Amino acid sequence: MPSETGDPDGVADGLAAATGNAAFVLALRERGVRDTAVLRAMERVPRERFAPPALRAHARRDIALPLACGQTMTAPSIVAAMLGALDIAPGARVLEVGTGTGYVTALLVQLGAAHVRSLERYDGLARAARSHLGHDFDAAAVETTDGLAPEIVRGGSYDRILVNGSLTALPPHLPAVLRSGGRLVAGQWTGRGSRLVTLTRDGAAAYARTEGAALRLGPLTPGRALAP
Repeated sequence: MPSETGDPDGVADGLAAATGNAAFVLALRERGVRDTAVLRAMERVPRERFAPPALRAHARRDIALPLACGQTMTAPSIVAAMLGALDIAPGARVLEVGTGTGYVTALLVQLGAAHVRSLERYDGLARAARSHLGHDFDAAAVETTDGLAPEIVRGGSYDRILVNGSLTALPPHLPAVLRSGGRLVAGQWTGRGSRLVTLTRDGAAAYARTEGAALRLGPLTPGRALAP
């Protein structure tokens, strides 16, 4: 039913959403995010769709949001830094460790990944992520499993690997399944905090490692969780 002003239903809400998304992206620019492709993806994928219902009013703020199972939804500026370092190429095959709400999974698809295999240790979070993604991001597949176990990479290779968390050391089986020219991005715990780490595979077994900015990332725990 049209509103009293003559606008069709949803037009005002759509305009408000677009304005909010633009302000969200502008705020990220002001915090130093410069990757145009990442900003465009974050404008097109609404974070509130993936946030817990009680916290959706805070989804466009640059803060981490608490999730079930003691997990967190990473702050947008940190997500942007990791995705910028990952440098998704159109058609890439991506392995994501730590699905969370599915927000980063959706951004990977929006950035042009042809397939995202996303691994989450908590079944409840994995089920919620599948629901959030729906049919709009059918290039993504979410599995409930230990994303750090060596057996999860058997028989596969990837153009990009994203580890959504901080590790004291990278498991060697993850960079081993990078294709030539492939790239892995993770947080690495240094004892005083986490830093952004990027590994790029050059040839059969040569890797170039770079360290980036400090990140506020929670630790990634091995093992499939017993919690539902």
